[in-house]
Amino acid sequence: MEMVSALRVLGIDPGIHITGYGVIEKQKSGLKHVMHGEIKMARGLPLSSCLSMIYDNLLEVISQSSPDAIVVEGVFYGKNIKSLIRQGETRGIVILAGSHRRIPVYEYAPLEVKKAVVGYGRAEKNQIQNMVKAILHLSDLPPADAADALAIAICHANSLKVVSI
Repeated sequence: MEMVSALRVLGIDPGIHITGYGVIEKQKSGLKHVMHGEIKMARGLPLSSCLSMIYDNLLEVISQSSPDAIVVEGVFYGKNIKSLIRQGETRGIVILAGSHRRIPVYEYAPLEVKKAVVGYGRAEKNQIQNMVKAILHLSDLPPADAADALAIAICHANSLKVVSI
């Protein structure tokens, strides 16, 4: 039986205008940063174009990073209904991309991620960015949406949920 030496996790912070992504590896020695970034859409594009471009970009990130698991942020109920629907549509694209590549997809609630990374469920964006930078030993502060994606990946790597969506 072959032992897997590391677990590679792709975290996704879904957004119709900015979708953050971050890839980490859980190794025996701890967590290692692999890559992060943001998929940004120009304002005024039709929804179908945005979703298609996000999907294509996610497939490219998956090809570049070869993750063992994809983790997406759960729906955040404090947003207005239009934002909530757009977030849900983008989450669907993430789930489809993972399914297309036969990679299990997991989800974590925003409060769960914040608590796992910062220790406080109501942490602010800059607190998440600073903790992600510290945990992954990054030289620079990651952009907000990429930091959220890395935080989601860190949360999964440290808890390893067994039920995928």
